[in-house]
Amino acid sequence: MKRRDLILALLVVMLWGGNFTVIKLGLSGVPPMLLAALRYVFAVFPAIFFVKKPSIQWKYIIAYGMAVGVGQFSCLFYAMDIGMPAGISSIVLQSQAFLTPLFAAILLKESIKGSQIIGLTVAGIGLCLIGGIIGDSGLSSVPFGAFLLTLIAASFWAISNIILRYAKNEAEAQEKTLDMMGMVVWSSLVPPIPLIGIALLLDSPEILMNSFSNINFISVFSVLYLALCATLFGYGVWSSLMGKYPAAKVAPLSLLVPITGLIVSQIVLKEQLTSMQWIGGIVIILGLLITNFGFVPIMTIFKSKDV
Repeated sequence: MKRRDLILALLVVMLWGGNFTVIKLGLSGVPPMLLAALRYVFAVFPAIFFVKKPSIQWKYIIAYGMAVGVGQFSCLFYAMDIGMPAGISSIVLQSQAFLTPLFAAILLKESIKGSQIIGLTVAGIGLCLIGGIIGDSGLSSVPFGAFLLTLIAASFWAISNIILRYAKNEAEAQEKTLDMMGMVVWSSLVPPIPLIGIALLLDSPEILMNSFSNINFISVFSVLYLALCATLFGYGVWSSLMGKYPAAKVAPLSLLVPITGLIVSQIVLKEQLTSMQWIGGIVIILGLLITNFGFVPIMTIFKSKDV
């Protein structure tokens, strides 16, 4: 990978890692569903006037927007609002990397590799450690409801990956390439109205209007960061790199997202993880490595370090 492209990839990873801390900051002044809705409003306008609609059916665009915008981010934002720490969120959300192959096996009839099964098992142990399900649960500072919602958010992310697979297959059948940037922008039309609807179920119109009219600088920064940096710039650069280089060279860099997320949350939010949560996070990252690279190569790396 060229130096410039590697720098861009690392910049995206840092932006995505800091995304969780920015969400936490934004939630200090704006209700979760309103914050998520504003993210998509600013992601779609004015970008939609400059980005072409992807050459696929509307059903895929709508389904993707519902899965990511409404499913994933409504669960994630609400989980963080009720106590899910930013750093741990960045780790738990990565469980989509294990859920995606599982859903692909069920829906697309794709085979699951042995390394993926091992990775899924290892990651499951890590998730149980973080959630306090195994180990000393008294050490866990994560509310179970928030932890469960974050897992559901990861499930919606995995579902969105399957939707993208269907959309990509349709585009290839028409001898076209799926424009990921176009998919992100045009699918951003979908989430705002459903998110506002959910917001009205959680809070009164007066509370929403008051928080919107009295929005502070940090919340404005959060909305713009989420819309412009994490969504448009992040996905735009990432999809460009994925189209320029083999997936095996680009995709593994996303493993740095939870590491960045932990570092940023500790620096900005002063979040402190218990020893059990640190162990759980390391176990999940190990599971990610096994899923991406296989069990034997990972063992080889550890053996070489011992030597």
